[in-house]
Amino acid sequence: MYRLKKSLGQHFLKDENICRKIVELVRERPVRQLLEVGPGGGALTKYFVEWEGLDFRAVELDLEKIEYLTKKYPGLQDRIFHQSILEIGKPFEGRFTVVGNFPYNISTEILFRMLDWKEDIETVIGMFQKEVAQRIAAGKGSKIYGVTSVLLQAYFDVEYCFEVSEQSFNPPPKVKSAVIRLSPRKEVVLFRSEKDFFSLVKSAFNQRRKTLRNAVRGLFSDTFLREDQFLRRAEELSVEEFAALTFDMR
Repeated sequence: MYRLKKSLGQHFLKDENICRKIVELVRERPVRQLLEVGPGGGALTKYFVEWEGLDFRAVELDLEKIEYLTKKYPGLQDRIFHQSILEIGKPFEGRFTVVGNFPYNISTEILFRMLDWKEDIETVIGMFQKEVAQRIAAGKGSKIYGVTSVLLQAYFDVEYCFEVSEQSFNPPPKVKSAVIRLSPRKEVVLFRSEKDFFSLVKSAFNQRRKTLRNAVRGLFSDTFLREDQFLRRAEELSVEEFAALTFDMR
């Protein structure tokens, strides 16, 4: 068997009903190439290795788990990358789907890694700490709507799929979990540049209790900052409104 390693934030999914629900989410759309992040003990992997016609690969940092999985599923030999998802190169040529019970300590960083591959991402289906999943899916006006919400929603439609009990894992985490699905937006958000967009969003939410006039001072001319729209706070602006403002930045 294998050992659980707290240093890697390992909480392995053991609830077969939840496993099947995640697999069904993957099956809802055509998939030719699939990357699993952090297969661990293989709770999801066992479904994918039997999927006919699927080019399946996985990325796992824990060598012990790789040895366990390749012994149990010989077909996985040379299909598991012994690396961090944050350091791996693009795993496929062309479009692919990503799925995983993401390590909670780096789950947000994993999603920003997905932005690096956004041109080729078909879907991302991931297990997250509930509060993180809610933040990613939050809309404007919500107190948890923030930088992560806006930057990811500029590229992806976010679907909050279902919640998962602590008892669905071994060992049980101290937090509840939730599964979300990210799909490329059908309507492209237009901004002057990605650099300007990221800079504006981060500046606006860095002082989220202040009005935009004070939070983003320095990014716009004093004359433009006098407009009424700058009396609002960051959480009141939609993704599209942030994008539109980039065309008026200095």
